[in-house]
Amino acid sequence: MNLDYFFLGIDTQAYKYMGCHRLGDGVEFYLWAPHAAGIDVFMSREGFQVFYPFEKVDDRGIWHLVIPNCECIYSYRFRIYHKDGSFSDKSDPYAFYSERRPSNASVMYDLSQYQFTDQEYMSKRKFSYENPLNIYEVHVNGFKHEGDLTTYRELKEQLIPYVKEMGYTHIEMMPVVEHPFDGSWGYQATGFLSATSRYGTPWDLMDFVNECHLNGIGVILDVAYVHFATDAFGLGNFDGEPCYEYKDPKISRSQWGSYQFDLGSGPVVSFLLSSANIFLNEYHFDGLRMDAVSNIIFFDGNKNLGRNESGLSFVKRFNYSIKKEHPDIMLIAEDSTDFPKVTVPTECEGLGFDYKWDLGWMNDTLKYYKMDPEYRQYHHNQLTFSMAYFYSEKFILPLSHDEVVHSKKTIIDKMWGNYEDQFKQCRNLFLYMFTHPGKKLNFLGNDIAMYREFDESRGLDWHLLQYPAHDSFNRLFRDLCHIYLSYKAFYSYDYDPLSFKWIDADNYKQSVYIYTRYDEDNCFLVVLNMKPISYTDYRIGVPFAGTYSELINTEKDIYSGCNMCNFKPVRSKKVKAHGLPNSIAIDLAPYAGIIFSTKIKKKIARAENNTSLKLVGAQK
Repeated sequence: MNLDYFFLGIDTQAYKYMGCHRLGDGVEFYLWAPHAAGIDVFMSREGFQVFYPFEKVDDRGIWHLVIPNCECIYSYRFRIYHKDGSFSDKSDPYAFYSERRPSNASVMYDLSQYQFTDQEYMSKRKFSYENPLNIYEVHVNGFKHEGDLTTYRELKEQLIPYVKEMGYTHIEMMPVVEHPFDGSWGYQATGFLSATSRYGTPWDLMDFVNECHLNGIGVILDVAYVHFATDAFGLGNFDGEPCYEYKDPKISRSQWGSYQFDLGSGPVVSFLLSSANIFLNEYHFDGLRMDAVSNIIFFDGNKNLGRNESGLSFVKRFNYSIKKEHPDIMLIAEDSTDFPKVTVPTECEGLGFDYKWDLGWMNDTLKYYKMDPEYRQYHHNQLTFSMAYFYSEKFILPLSHDEVVHSKKTIIDKMWGNYEDQFKQCRNLFLYMFTHPGKKLNFLGNDIAMYREFDESRGLDWHLLQYPAHDSFNRLFRDLCHIYLSYKAFYSYDYDPLSFKWIDADNYKQSVYIYTRYDEDNCFLVVLNMKPISYTDYRIGVPFAGTYSELINTEKDIYSGCNMCNFKPVRSKKVKAHGLPNSIAIDLAPYAGIIFSTKIKKKIARAENNTSLKLVGAQK
């Protein structure tokens, strides 16, 4: 324990001594409460409510207590006496477990007794931009929910086989820290080190992560370090005065009404670092996705209010410290701003995230697919613009929970047209997503084309798979996931400009887009038709002479399409098209998305730095 580190905001392990811990045959408490006049801990013990007084051991506000002959099995609260003679009863900020809502007392819990069996997975875990990353974003209670709340153990039995079958590489869990209101989905928390008891015990959550790892699935935790809930038992005015929140009332509250963390306070920064580290160290999570980074960069996420310098300092310190201790995990930013260098290392004056959600791609793409195809020609650049800025950051393409709630409609329901047209375009959309550079993230329900918006009190509409359109859509989604995993062109060179090339980005009249993706051995030609018009003998310039085989076509009958496909391999001819000497002629169905593949006879070599491609030249 180094209290100087704690107050400087560089202690990533404060959870190991702050809060309640076993000490011999008793328990020991440390608490930070700089404005308190006195503190008691009280618990129900042997049928009586027993109070034990703390002693102040540091003038900076550290209080200490040892209770001998006390089993680590009790729930407890802190009674904090204020300078004016009043008091407030608070939960332990560093509690590892809490009573199930609506109760809110902290619960003594020993995390160390769970025995992980994922040593092989952990020893091989390595962060690399060349790895595939196909994320399934999950709310614990939203996957399969019947009757009471889903438990972590039920989720283990239900979710892991599905994720494995579908071809996802990671599960991203919406916040599972303790929170009072189910409808906040964990984004307004009260217990930042406490795995929520509504779904089970900390050991149950550990067991879920362990089982994911045994099945080769990584687990990412969604965290919200901008703000916290205002409930009286929580962090707000913790010792009678602002402690965890900003003292200035002009910035102490967020636009959501919650308290905003004082990210310039050393003890607060150590608290948040410890909150992250407990889930990385003790639960074996493989990454963190930080919510609302825009509110860390700018006050209330509003550039006009100016940069939040304490927030910027915090996020750089946080990312540097966590990556130094855990170089094999990933840090992901949900950031809606155009602030530069979000995914540049802190050593190079960046914010130090590994990935950033591409919310610009998401917004432009969904606006385009909502549009009447007759007017798409006037907005053609909404699908090409993403590649103009794509290499400025390390982007993930997200179709997250934010897009299927609050009367926004689900992904399938955003598509233009009637029921059949919506399915055709949604199939096209996901082929576009899986072939566009960038890692992938989809929220539960996207892959079964669910029409009902997300509701945390209900599971997915799995009965939809009884209907051919939904069942075949799920099959297409699964096939796209496995194609993505099977070919390095779609993941290994995401951030290498040489791995992507437009063949035709300007055909606005027909609303047809054509591009290629490469790896060392293969060239994949992607064709997207955004109108309800079919074409025969549609000529496309190709970068390599040879035979092009249809790898997948969203209009194939097994996907409930019209079956206007290219069933035989197509041989290129020396006919100029799109500025290339060779071309192929294909059949192109309305709203079809197609991937053609060809082997590259004249290899594309790896560049000297071994992280990008070096185009040797097109075949003649």
